[in-house]
Amino acid sequence: MATMESLIGLVNRIQRACTVLGDHGGEGMSLWEALPSVAVVGGQSSGKSSVLESVVGRDFLPRGSGIVTRRPLVLQLHKTEAGQAEYGEFLHAPGKKFSDFADVRREISEETDRLTGKSKHISNKPIHLSIYSPNVVNLTLIDLPGMTKVATEGQPDSIVEDIDNMVRSYVEKPNCIILAISPANQDIATSDAIRLAKEVDPSGERTFGVLTKLDLMDKGTNAVDKFALAWITYVTNVFKVLEGRSYRLQHPWVGIVNRSQADINKNVDMIAARRREREYFQSSPEYGHVANKMGSEYLAKLLSKHLEAVIRQRIPSIIALINKTIDELEAELDRLGRPIGVDAGAQLYTILEMCRAFDRVFKEHLDGGRPGGDRIYLVFDNQLPAALKKLPFDRHLSLSNVRKVVSEADGYQPHLIAPEQGYRRLIDSSLSFFKGPAEASVDAVHFVLKELVRKSIAETQELKRFPSLQADIAAAAGESLEKFREDSRKTVLRLVEMESSYLTVEFFRKLPLDPEKGSNPSAPNMDRYADSHYRRIGSNVSAYVGMICDTLRNTIPKAVVYCQVREAKRALLNYFYSQVGRREKKQLSTMLDEDPALMEKRETIANRLALYKSARDEIDSVAWK
Repeated sequence: MATMESLIGLVNRIQRACTVLGDHGGEGMSLWEALPSVAVVGGQSSGKSSVLESVVGRDFLPRGSGIVTRRPLVLQLHKTEAGQAEYGEFLHAPGKKFSDFADVRREISEETDRLTGKSKHISNKPIHLSIYSPNVVNLTLIDLPGMTKVATEGQPDSIVEDIDNMVRSYVEKPNCIILAISPANQDIATSDAIRLAKEVDPSGERTFGVLTKLDLMDKGTNAVDKFALAWITYVTNVFKVLEGRSYRLQHPWVGIVNRSQADINKNVDMIAARRREREYFQSSPEYGHVANKMGSEYLAKLLSKHLEAVIRQRIPSIIALINKTIDELEAELDRLGRPIGVDAGAQLYTILEMCRAFDRVFKEHLDGGRPGGDRIYLVFDNQLPAALKKLPFDRHLSLSNVRKVVSEADGYQPHLIAPEQGYRRLIDSSLSFFKGPAEASVDAVHFVLKELVRKSIAETQELKRFPSLQADIAAAAGESLEKFREDSRKTVLRLVEMESSYLTVEFFRKLPLDPEKGSNPSAPNMDRYADSHYRRIGSNVSAYVGMICDTLRNTIPKAVVYCQVREAKRALLNYFYSQVGRREKKQLSTMLDEDPALMEKRETIANRLALYKSARDEIDSVAWK
């Protein structure tokens, strides 16, 4: 069975870790909020600070007018063996022991000013103070700013609302135990602490009520009358407070006698003040019968015992939350990528793994696992045929142009059988038109491949954390694609040039070579041959060019795929691999420079993961069952 010290100490250690991480509640669900805690709530001048000092047995809190507590103070009390020295430690000053509690008070003020300045603004970031003393019980209290109804000079107009929101962010959590401080010399129905507790804990199961200043009642009255009335009406559910609704606490009220201002001015020892408080209750005819359930010492023991019971009750749900959060954080880290090793080998391995991941995505685009590769097929199936159809063969093989080309080819002497030079010139000039669509196909596929590289880099999850490596891969892939494009361009132009360099003789041998009857080459003011002869030449060349067009429509895609698509799939980053293997560690580190925002996010998640794992280990180390 876990002891009270081990369970409260367990929560103390986890809370300290939460504070270091910045997970200190008030901003959504967190481990802090799953941990049971005791929040001290009260209006200004309610005696809240005196109660805390009485529980600790030391003067250590700043005093003054207006809002003195401007940041939450997480006060962890650790009971030590009798005779051991008392001291305090702040989480923001690890290893430094404050044995003079006047220095503790000064440090609280200075640490508050460090965050809020000398102004009277507030901050929800807590100060974490541990006090080790044989005069305390194991207990954690969160001292919150005193609630106020009006802003004073130097305070922002929103101070009232700001304080109320801060206090609510703590006390509205279901694991928060509320210590509501109310002065007995004021009408309890107007108590700020009771008003707020009533709103956030209407059943009263999380609220402990404390009546302070019992010795300051108006002459002729005593707090027993009011306290007894409250007690009886709580039990009978007829006592009504704010807005006429009944309010019931499930825990007994505790009365406190604070030090007087004169005692404070005289620096009356808190241990002596505790003794005087006990004597007051024991000797008072009004409170003698309940003296053993009054005073700051009883309050501390009551809270410590209750906190231990609540912790024991909450442990299973805390473990469930921790395990669930660990799984979520692990998954998020896997998505963002794990930290990279510092040695060159680990960095090179990481770079190559990133490249392979990119290459897999790129190939999926080409092979149809992802969209985009179909655009290459559209180049061959739509774009190339459309470009071939638009070639100006009708104009180039018109009667007038054929006549001009053939006549110029014959020179001063007409051909004997067929105008072979005219044919060759017409065919050569016609086939040169195919170079445009061929090169356009190369460029179109190059554009598609570049776009697929860009998309693949963006879709490779492993690369998202490395903008420098993304840029390097994009540049290396771009250089390779340019080389593939140049090789492809040369290849498709060779295809066209090959068709020009050697004509298919069998095609022309099957054609009739005699001119049509009725031609009259000797007619005056006419060219050497009849128009029908030139039309026949143009028709023959057109038929031959059509045959070559059909051939190129099939061979150009083959050449483009072979030189560009196939090579992109096979060797897109081959040169990059050979270069990166020779780079120094500094160059590799530069390539793995991450986006600072992503690095910060991963560090935050890693720290939270470490916190939750540490908390799980802490809980496992305590035999709480």
